[in-house]
Amino acid sequence: MAGPQQLRAERYTFARSAITMWALIGGGVLVCVVLVNAYSILAGAIVNRPFPGDFELTEMGVAIAAFCFLPYCQLRGSNVSADIFTAAAGPRAIAAMSVFSATIAILFSALLIWRMSHGLSDYIEYAEITGILSIPIWWAFVPALISLVLLSVASIISFIEALDKLQRP
Repeated sequence: MAGPQQLRAERYTFARSAITMWALIGGGVLVCVVLVNAYSILAGAIVNRPFPGDFELTEMGVAIAAFCFLPYCQLRGSNVSADIFTAAAGPRAIAAMSVFSATIAILFSALLIWRMSHGLSDYIEYAEITGILSIPIWWAFVPALISLVLLSVASIISFIEALDKLQRP
């Protein structure tokens, strides 16, 4: 029979795995951005023909990667924290602050999903593209929205876990 500690650890396994994989994908995107930039610099220096539009790919790639990391940071509690408030606080006070911050994260991710989905529909409707490579700008919104949905899931998990800690004797 599984104890309460093991049951807590096994909760949300699929969501945790999906969020971790999404962060790894973001890391892969960042590696690709670095490789494109390295190629462009070397090609510019050696044969005077840098990769055209490398800054467009860098701009989109870094934005996508940053969004991919948000849910993982939320899940791991690695987002911005003010240690000055928690240094002298007890476990219950820290748990209460975690509940508050997770609530803010849930609300903020919902707001961003709402606004980014409107941005996505506008970029699709007006068919705006990048200047050199002619990449539709809305392509970057799709992984950003997926990231925000995963951020919402991570925030809910963080909220439930913080609430569990707050309610423990």
